[in-house]
Amino acid sequence: MLLETPYKEGDTVSLKLNSGEELVARLEKDEDTFYLLHKPMALVAQQQGLGLAPFMFSVAPDSKFKIQKNSVMCILKTVEGLSKEYTAQTTGIQMV
Repeated sequence: MLLETPYKEGDTVSLKLNSGEELVARLEKDEDTFYLLHKPMALVAQQQGLGLAPFMFSVAPDSKFKIQKNSVMCILKTVEGLSKEYTAQTTGIQMV
């Protein structure tokens, strides 16, 4: 039986926090007690549907975030369409 890992370092992942917020970010490191995330974006509801907004507005745009694992309910690889949108918003690169 072939086992596939749900995500790996370098993937765009979605995290559901204990607070109820949902984040989309690039996973830099998966350590014992924390995740190191690059450019996390919060999933927000808009009139046109779902959108992405900066997780924190008061930090440098290229900051890396340590999110404690005990603050995360679940983490999974982000679906392809949203992953492409995240990449476009954080890098300016349009994924085809």
